[in-house]
Amino acid sequence: MPCIPKPEFPRPEKRRESWLNLNGNWQFELFAEGNEEAEKQFSKNRNSYSRVIRVPFSWVSPLSEVEENVAGIGWYRREVEYAKKGRVFLCFGAVDYKTDVYVNGSLAGHHQGGYSYFEVEATALWREGKNTVEVRAEDYRRETQLYGKQGYGEIQGIWQTVWLEDRPQSYIRDFRITTRICGDVMLDICADAPDGDTISACFEGHCASAKVEKGKANILLHIDNPHLWCPGDPYLYEGKLQLGDDQVFTYFGVREISCEKVDGRGYKWILLNGKPIYLQGTLDQAFHPQGHFTYPTDDDMYQEAFRLKRLGLNMVRIHIKPEEPRKLYWMDKLGILVMADIPCFWGPPILEAKEAYENEMPEIMQRDLNHPAIFAWVVFNESWGLLDKEKEEKVYRKETQEWVRSMYHKAKAIDPERIVEDNSPCRYDHVETDLNTWHFYLNTYPVVRDHIRKIVENTYPGSEFNYIGGNKQTDAPLMNSECGMVWGVENSAGDSDLAWQYHYMLNEYRLHEKICGFVFTEFHDVVNEFNGYYRIDNSDKDFGYQDLCRGMTIRDLHADDFVATDCPPMQSVNAGTKVKIPLVLSSFSDRHHQENCKIAWELWHDGLRGRVTDDSGEMALPPFGYGATALGDLEVIMPTENAAPVLSLYLMDSQDSVISRNFVAFDVQAKLPENMIEVPVCQGKASGFEPVWKALVDDKLCLGGAGEVSYDIALPGGLIRDITLHMEAGAKRVLKKDCKEVGAAEPDLGFMRGYLVDRGAFENSYWMTDESRFPSDVEVLVNGEVIREMHLENDWADARGMLSWHRQPQERHLDEAGSYGEQQHIPIPSRLLSGIARDGRFTLTFRVKAKGGLALYGRNCGRYPFGLLVEVN
Repeated sequence: MPCIPKPEFPRPEKRRESWLNLNGNWQFELFAEGNEEAEKQFSKNRNSYSRVIRVPFSWVSPLSEVEENVAGIGWYRREVEYAKKGRVFLCFGAVDYKTDVYVNGSLAGHHQGGYSYFEVEATALWREGKNTVEVRAEDYRRETQLYGKQGYGEIQGIWQTVWLEDRPQSYIRDFRITTRICGDVMLDICADAPDGDTISACFEGHCASAKVEKGKANILLHIDNPHLWCPGDPYLYEGKLQLGDDQVFTYFGVREISCEKVDGRGYKWILLNGKPIYLQGTLDQAFHPQGHFTYPTDDDMYQEAFRLKRLGLNMVRIHIKPEEPRKLYWMDKLGILVMADIPCFWGPPILEAKEAYENEMPEIMQRDLNHPAIFAWVVFNESWGLLDKEKEEKVYRKETQEWVRSMYHKAKAIDPERIVEDNSPCRYDHVETDLNTWHFYLNTYPVVRDHIRKIVENTYPGSEFNYIGGNKQTDAPLMNSECGMVWGVENSAGDSDLAWQYHYMLNEYRLHEKICGFVFTEFHDVVNEFNGYYRIDNSDKDFGYQDLCRGMTIRDLHADDFVATDCPPMQSVNAGTKVKIPLVLSSFSDRHHQENCKIAWELWHDGLRGRVTDDSGEMALPPFGYGATALGDLEVIMPTENAAPVLSLYLMDSQDSVISRNFVAFDVQAKLPENMIEVPVCQGKASGFEPVWKALVDDKLCLGGAGEVSYDIALPGGLIRDITLHMEAGAKRVLKKDCKEVGAAEPDLGFMRGYLVDRGAFENSYWMTDESRFPSDVEVLVNGEVIREMHLENDWADARGMLSWHRQPQERHLDEAGSYGEQQHIPIPSRLLSGIARDGRFTLTFRVKAKGGLALYGRNCGRYPFGLLVEVN
């Protein structure tokens, strides 16, 4: 980390060149709640600071080098030597919660609010030479203050950059930039300057000016044929505003957000620059385990934006936290639309809490009005802080609903150019909103399918669904704003495969053109939720799609043009039967509307001798436009042997380039050939392993640690020339939940428990495949002789474990979901065959010497539909 943490200018959209970064080591004193008398005595002279803190990191976070999780009062002090040229302002990105700023012992200013920018002028108190700056930050975590999701990690005290700005006597206070895709750019400027002074604006050769009148100036620029800003081409016009000697460097993107009906539909979509856009987003908790809600470096923020972009997403919902301006800059620069949440308070909606919210919300919004990436504001989330307790129930009272309506209108008045949502709901309780969103956390394809279809069917103007208090739907766009499986099973999904559900959920969305986007929970794992695209340390997870459809990645599910299947992700079918797959083309880009596109497809399965292509073909597409176009059925004939075939679909453009990919799987049950003997894996006799258990309806044998498991296998009579063993085997990682006593109570692993939660303790955990590996070396013995040493690379769980998903026995509980092993084919050496033929049987043993464990999969689980087979020829 640099000597000065976060040395860059913290607000790229409002940059001055005369400034001084005040991050780094400050003297510090902390008084935990209950030590108010000691703090009172300290405050009288403040000459006995005994500690050091690393600014701008919360005193709770590891990067502060204090790392004390206590509410209370923190005092900060540092010496600053700066020869002022004009007026001195001390600027604070954010301080939680009540702040007093002192310069050379005198009070310079006060602020309340933990998430908003503020500044104090220190000109009159500033001296030549050294100056002493002190900050008193009081944060008692009151339930009336805006708190957001600090349960993950507190942001107490200073938690964003502190800096000094030197401004001339007349200077630009603030400004707002509004753009139109016709090329008009309006700049509304506030200035501390006398009437008649000139403010100029110049951006890449486009210049104009205006006179100050009563502290304001309005400048209109016009750009012919403007280069529009969008996620695929996030062009920024860079330039500056100037008032005398005061120069403020800034930028803007020319873009418009609107909600409109398209091609005569009775409902609206979200439009960017006059065209429909399908919003493919994720929930970003914006939490870092070392800095909490403060990123360690600017590069960390760039990397966050880059990782979003590489997934093929075009939107992010920054969850219940106004993001650091430099991260918003990277969203502007890389082209990622932002749905920005206002932090909530957590107590009941009493007057003090409402007043705190009403004061801080405008400050939060006004700081970020010039970021082209921000397209929507979310005023409240899931009714947090809006419910009163009556008897044993939480109630959303009518008067609170009306207050929320007033906050919606207040936000619209502050920013009429963007979408505003009153409350992002999990209780179906909108009041008045520009965006009709909802949340769900559910598991299994039938449940998710039926839920989404119910939402769509009940969404129309005049419907009371998803609204409260007699309020009714308008034609506002329908969009999901939180979804996934994490809380869709009992006590959360823990760390489990998310690829399988993600695939069928996104596929289902694309069948319904009324839905104009989604927000998946979430970007990366956080402290007690392990359902991110990435781990909390930003390492990758492996979704496994590449082995189900050639070249497929998660980006294919985020394509603007996508072929969806109107059927389960896997279905059991009879061998050799004809199956019809309804196809729907979902298009939210006009890029291919005038092309002759087609679908190429192939049906294939993994056989005992390798991959088998069962059939393939092409389907020409009719002309299509925006929305969902039914394509009819694709008919395929299933293989005649035992198989788990996959239908891979490739949407192709007129140049035979792949636009996007999809797949659907099947489970074909067929009678085994007479020379195949199926050995039930759970009938093995195990010794030494600990623990030992059965999973997936007794079709998977789980053996922890080291030991042996043996099978006594009887053979049919007749001549034996060769014997080959076929199996699906994997390593077996033992998690904490695997070792709990039967009937033992589950630990409290729920809501925001800090970042030391054991992800293996959740009852539904089965760690999803990621960059790490958990190998096991296994000896295979026949009649006591080692015939093969298997190196099992990992204990796998992702979309490739489709049979383990297909055979899940319960909706609200996961049983080693998505788990699978590796195909093994082991011929028994010929020198052993005569003895086996004489005895008519043999003993098969698997021996694990180290502690990598062993998992053996039966026919109806894992990835391959074979189980443990003995092939006799």
